[in-house]
Amino acid sequence: MQRQTSSVTGQPSLSGKVPIRVALKRQWHVMHAVILRDIRSRYFNHGLGFLVAPLFPVAHVGVLLAIYSFTGRSATFGDDMILFFATGLMPVLTLTYVSRFMSSSIVANKNMLSFPAVHLMAIVISVIILVMILLSLGTNPFPYRPEQALMCMAVTAMLAVGVGIIISVISAIAPTTSMIYALFTVLIYLSSGGPIYLDTYPEEVVYLLSFNPAFQCVSWMRQAYYQGYSAPFLDKTYLFLWGASTMAVGLLMERTLRKYVLQ
Repeated sequence: MQRQTSSVTGQPSLSGKVPIRVALKRQWHVMHAVILRDIRSRYFNHGLGFLVAPLFPVAHVGVLLAIYSFTGRSATFGDDMILFFATGLMPVLTLTYVSRFMSSSIVANKNMLSFPAVHLMAIVISVIILVMILLSLGTNPFPYRPEQALMCMAVTAMLAVGVGIIISVISAIAPTTSMIYALFTVLIYLSSGGPIYLDTYPEEVVYLLSFNPAFQCVSWMRQAYYQGYSAPFLDKTYLFLWGASTMAVGLLMERTLRKYVLQ
């Protein structure tokens, strides 16, 4: 009778084991509390402030596309300048925005675990908004190979979360790391090929830039959108290994360095 009561109340039973259902319920409550706290503390101390988050990457893309249109830039591949640059900006902004938002998550929730769900959701919402904008401009935002575009975004998201966890753990120990990483993302962004079409550069330069995982994300996405798009330096295995490695290292660091993070 006592064992049954302990299971209902969610307290550990006499044997010291917690039922899986109770453990999952507790974990859900913790995640819910952390997400709500992060939303309120990060975005204007208001519960609806998180709606502003998707506007950052959308505004970023919108400003650049407006500049390209005003200066008369043309699509290097295909006949739609807006779609060409949007396909390059979408993956690299996913990588940089998610990882940068996560870099201060542990610092902001010092005594709690950090969860990136709200930031990933912000990116998903921003992509939906971007697709709606492209449709309104008469652009066809649907890829030639949709399964490849989805795989690209999935691996990019995994890489973004993995890098974000690593930077957030280091930032909890050395707070200036998040600022240094924010500056470093500018270099990642410019060398990705998203805002600048890099295939017109010498082959040796493009080869060196191809070691940037963001470059691989952009090449994969454009290949998914355009039939016959040449991406000689695209290596999907290389990008997947980057994503899996950063995720594994990040989770390992969070476990092994937790005592230092919480100090």
